[in-house]
Amino acid sequence: MLYVLSRSVGQSRGAGVASAVGLAVGGIVLAVATALGLGQLFMEVPELVIVLKYFGSAYLIWLGAGMILNAKAEASVDLKVQSVVRRSYATIVWQGILVELLNPKTVLFFALFLPPFVGMAGDQTAPVDVQSQLLVLGILVPLTAVPSDAMIAFMGGTLTHSINHRRKFRERLAWVGGLILIVIALNLHFGFL
Repeated sequence: MLYVLSRSVGQSRGAGVASAVGLAVGGIVLAVATALGLGQLFMEVPELVIVLKYFGSAYLIWLGAGMILNAKAEASVDLKVQSVVRRSYATIVWQGILVELLNPKTVLFFALFLPPFVGMAGDQTAPVDVQSQLLVLGILVPLTAVPSDAMIAFMGGTLTHSINHRRKFRERLAWVGGLILIVIALNLHFGFL
């Protein structure tokens, strides 16, 4: 979001939208790679799904706890954007793709977060079914980010000013986001939702 915001504020709304498109395309590429690679691996080693489920849950709890623990400190930091080098929209899309593909957190997210949501029925689940589940889940991730990224691109400067002056709101938002991640992780094991 900060990448999209910096492009929007530093260059234009169109540049922000182009960066959002680039991030989405990069996410889809990661989703396809995850589906193709992990689908085959899950077929060969079904126990890996259980291991990744625990690592994925631990990762979500770690992210959620980090958001909660850092909420106050991060809410007190002003968001600032310095002027950026003006680029063509095509260049910005490619830059967004690279940002997404080279982001270690995003790669870990796809590798650890998606597998726990794959339905495996012992040896009866076909590799194509696993791959299609991973593909659908993986593609939904960047596609659900596009509306919020586009909104940030359009509201750029106004949003930055508003967020900088509402520190308690930012702190509460971090708490809510962190708690949601922790609840998702716990739900993977206890199935209460």
